[in-house]
Amino acid sequence: MASTTRSEVSAAEEPDSEITGLLQQMGAAPMPTFRSLSPAGARRFAEGMFPSADDPEPVGEVMDLSITDEGIPIRVYIPEGEGPYPTLVYLHGGGWVIGDIDQYDETCRAITNAADCMVVSVGYRLAPEHQFPVPLQDCYAAAEWVFDTAEAMQVDTDNVAIGGDSAGGNLAAAVTQMARDRGGPSFSRQVLVYPVTDHSYDTPSYEENAEGYLLTKGDMQWFWDHYLPTDIDGQNPYASPLKADDLSDLPPATVVTCGFDPLRDEGAAYANGLEAAGVEVNHIHYEDAIHGIVQLLVEPADLTRARDLIDDVGEDLKASIG
Repeated sequence: MASTTRSEVSAAEEPDSEITGLLQQMGAAPMPTFRSLSPAGARRFAEGMFPSADDPEPVGEVMDLSITDEGIPIRVYIPEGEGPYPTLVYLHGGGWVIGDIDQYDETCRAITNAADCMVVSVGYRLAPEHQFPVPLQDCYAAAEWVFDTAEAMQVDTDNVAIGGDSAGGNLAAAVTQMARDRGGPSFSRQVLVYPVTDHSYDTPSYEENAEGYLLTKGDMQWFWDHYLPTDIDGQNPYASPLKADDLSDLPPATVVTCGFDPLRDEGAAYANGLEAAGVEVNHIHYEDAIHGIVQLLVEPADLTRARDLIDDVGEDLKASIG
């Protein structure tokens, strides 16, 4: 595990060799950028980019359910053994525009086994059809559902975490702030994997990693433009958690950042802000990794760094909710 409490994080001289090979392979064939596609086209492209596993990693049991009047789909991954289970509410990435619970199936299976916990994967509604704050409201409703159905679902309510990657990390951070402000669900931990924390592009990591490392600055601008009804909404801390005036009284956090990621610096800034507000933080920084690796668990892109990330997150979850 590579942890840091530095105020700034940086990149290695070059990405991990497996990641470099993947980037070279992707660069060898013409590929559209997300910003060149419609939302529907971007979703179809993402389905091909992140294929399902032919032989998914086994877990104790998997259940597909639908919750709330809007019929939000969730997928529940139950570990081996008897409940009640420590539980992670997982919010997938995809810039609030792409991604779904199917594309994160292997990720959630791996986390279930690494952390020995139940994982509730939430298929919140996507932008631009459902802009801010609708996806956040869906995620908050799913978190409430976990607590409301705890007895039936065998949830250990003393040990519930919430987490996600990229836009899912943004939503997880916002849910914890909303829960604190509303006196809502009480989480034992928040797990923020290379989270979006600020509607701004003015960081060294955006300049250094604007192109060439899977997620680009232009892609992020495209995602934000679809998610927010207006630019002023980007000042809302529930959209930009880093802009919150108060980060105290939030759950202990695991924050993951990657060196070759436009979001590196805002993720580190959020970790630092939490720590300054008295929140316990484990900031894990992979200086040789790129954005998106938590999904890269399926051949031919089953990356060692992706497995390292899952193991590190699982270790933190076991220590906090296990």
